[in-house]
Order: sequence, then structure tokens, then C-alpha cells
Amino acid sequence: MSEPLGDYEAALDWLDSHIDLERLLGSAGVDAPTLDRMWTLMGVLGDPQDSVPAIHITGTNGKGSTARCAVALLGACGLAAGSYTSPHIERVNDRIMVANEPLSDDDFTAAISEIAVFEPLAVERVGERPNYFEVMAAAAYNWFASVAHVNVIEVGMGGRWDATNVVDAAVAVITNVGADHLEIIGPTLADVAAEKAAIISAGAIAVCGETAPALTGIVAAAATEAGADLWRRGDEWDVVDRRVAVGGQVVSLRTPFGEHRDIFVPLHGAHQAVNVATALTAVEAFFGRSLDDELVSAALGDVCLPARFEIVKHQPTVVIDGAHNPAGAVALRETLAEALSVAVGGGVTSDVMPRSDGSEAVLVIGANRPHDPGAFCEALDLGSFDAVVTVAATWPRAMPASEVADAVKAVAATAGRGVSAPKIIPASDVPTATQIAQDRAGTGGIVVVTGSLYLAAEVRRLLAARSH
Repeated sequence: MSEPLGDYEAALDWLDSHIDLERLLGSAGVDAPTLDRMWTLMGVLGDPQDSVPAIHITGTNGKGSTARCAVALLGACGLAAGSYTSPHIERVNDRIMVANEPLSDDDFTAAISEIAVFEPLAVERVGERPNYFEVMAAAAYNWFASVAHVNVIEVGMGGRWDATNVVDAAVAVITNVGADHLEIIGPTLADVAAEKAAIISAGAIAVCGETAPALTGIVAAAATEAGADLWRRGDEWDVVDRRVAVGGQVVSLRTPFGEHRDIFVPLHGAHQAVNVATALTAVEAFFGRSLDDELVSAALGDVCLPARFEIVKHQPTVVIDGAHNPAGAVALRETLAEALSVAVGGGVTSDVMPRSDGSEAVLVIGANRPHDPGAFCEALDLGSFDAVVTVAATWPRAMPASEVADAVKAVAATAGRGVSAPKIIPASDVPTATQIAQDRAGTGGIVVVTGSLYLAAEVRRLLAARSH
């Protein structure tokens, strides 16, 4: 065993000494998937993942939102809920939270230090070091074993081979199955569904938000094999009704235990209503009973989802959204139309973004390999934007702004509002892109930042720093 790490900076340096597969995603030469390192590390730590009951969440979109809502609901029931999610928005501490609050620097240092102490023993047994994501997942499980009543664990990618999949969770959640990372967990949607369904543990309750029969059939087969109960959206649970409200929406939800009517949530978009329903169903599955309506309202009334259709500035209105695939782009397009009265693709302006005074609607977009910015823009529909600023986030897999611009140009040629296609402007860096977009938008316009969660997070930090 090794000595504990001295301070927060030492913890970050030690963490960064590990291979980060998130940075190498889609690259050649990445080792075949295995859980050997993770199982070994868990073993030398005393299998902390078995100390606390868990809700395990996978899916193409909506995992993080569902996790935060579930933690809020569990907290309202009096339980300290630990959550592990990725990637982080502000700081790496954000990945390991208790009650939706990141670990302090001291606690984060202690959590990572415990892994550093036992890592040599694990390496001796398995023959290689764990990677960055495995260390973080191990640190989360180990920390929560001492401080949490329940864990809410978000899969990084897929499910079967994800480092988090060393837990026998009482509830397994599959938010949806989409065409993301097909080069790794595909090549077909059926393959993706099978990979995600592999998180279903024996005797668990599986909450499935996917509704395509061909895919739910795969999930059902996995649940049957595991001896798990399957709760399908549309059958056992669903969103019954929703209506737009100031600052969010009012939703009515149905679970196997009954209905919850007229619950206000400060979140925008039909997709978020589904995420809330998913979280509520998962938590009720965990408890095996219905939650009180007043408790549900109190828990969800203050929920906050950073970088998920988050309005971070006014004059101009700046919306950041971490959507990065076509399904996320569709959700963003629909949410813009609903929440801001922006008829994206419809050629209709509104009081939210008038153009008569020179104000503009400006899209700031980045993309990370291996995602396709052209497919994203097709799904988003560029017809409501006057200008598109392309930029690369500060991230190894970020595409150059010129490459994103070429992809956008190919889409924009047929995406005009009937007047002209949007002007496309490659920017040298994120601060420059943010300034160009705000200048073009004017005080009465709107800036939408999307295409990459890393870009959304970087703009979020930048604007927060400028406001202080």
C-alpha cells in the first residue's frame, strides 16, 4: 500500500496520472473492455459497492437529469443519497456528490487518497493500473459506503462493461436507447439496448423509458433472464399531462402506485417531464410504495440541472444546453419553441427575439469526435438562427472550429428561413465565440450554446466569472 495523498492538488495530479478513456473515446488502440481491474480494485477495498443499496441509471440521454431528480426525491424522504455522474460541469468534484452537493476539496482529497493507498495492491493482483474513470467510480463507491444511505449511480457509457457495473442495484433504469457511440457499443440499436440492459441485476426492478417495441423486447428478455420485474413507460408508468408554466412546467405523472397530479418542476421541455417521471418511478420502486404528493412537490420544486437548458444570462438571453447527439438536438429544438416561443425551423419570430431592432438569434456550436455536427444541426434545424458561431472546446476530442463550420455549411445551404441561410463564423476559442455571439445577438436577442457538454460547461464558467 502507498502513503495517503497530501492535498487537493496532489490528489488531482495523482488522478491525472491515469489513462483517461473519455479523452480517447473512439481512438484506435484502446484496449478491449473488461471489468477485471474494477473488480480487483473493489476487492482490495472490501467491496464497498455492496454496502449501500443503489439505483443504477443508464441510457443515451437523460441520465444526469434523472439522477439529480432521484437524489432530490430520496433526500426529501430523509435519506442521504450519494451520486456518481459524468462528465463534470464545473469541477471534477462534481462527479461525486452527496445530496446533489459536490464533495468539498478536503473530502474529495480523502476519497481519492483512499484509492491511492490501495491501488498498488490491486495492480499487483491484476497486473495493470485502473484508468481514470475506474478510479473515480471506485472512490465514489468507497466514499458512499461511509456517508450515504443509498447510491444513485450513472453509467458512463453503455452498461455491460462500464466501470460502475460492479453493483447489484435494487433498481436499474434505462432512460432510452439511441444511436450514440455505435462504433463502440453498436453497431445496431439492438446491440446498444443489450449493452444497457446488462446492468439489470438479479431480482431487481427495471424501469424502462424506451418505448420502441423492438428495443423494449430486448430489455424485457434481459429482465426475464435476471428474474427482474420490468416497468415499461406507457404501460406501468408515464407522463399523464403537462403544461408550460412560468419558470418551468406543471406535470401529472403515473407510476405503478398511483398518480401524482399538478407537480411544478422548474425544468423546461417534454423530455424533462419524462426524466422526472423516470426518477419518481425509480424512487418509488426503491421504496416499494407511493411517495406523498407534498413531498414530491417539495423535492422537485427546487431541482437544478446545470447546463441542461439553463438560462445563464439576460440581455441577451444566453441558453446553454449539453445536447450532443441528434436526439438531444430534437429535444432542444422543441424546448426552445416551447419555453422561449422560438419557432425553430418555422420562420416565426416572437417577442423573445425580435429582429426588427437588429437583434439576432445566434447558435454557438461545438462537437467532439466521433459525433457528427451535421446530423446534430439537421436535427436542431438551423432555420431560426441568423448566425452560427463554431468553436472547439478546450478538450482533446473537440473538432476544430473550421471542421464544424464545414459540416454546418453543408446543412445550412438548405436550412434558410426563406430569406437567407445563417451566417457561419468560425471562432478561435470559446471566449471569442461567446463574445461574437453576444455582440451579434444584441440586448434583445438570444444565444444558444450547444453541441458539446464540454463547450456548455466552458461557456457557463466563463459567463459566471465575468458576472463577478
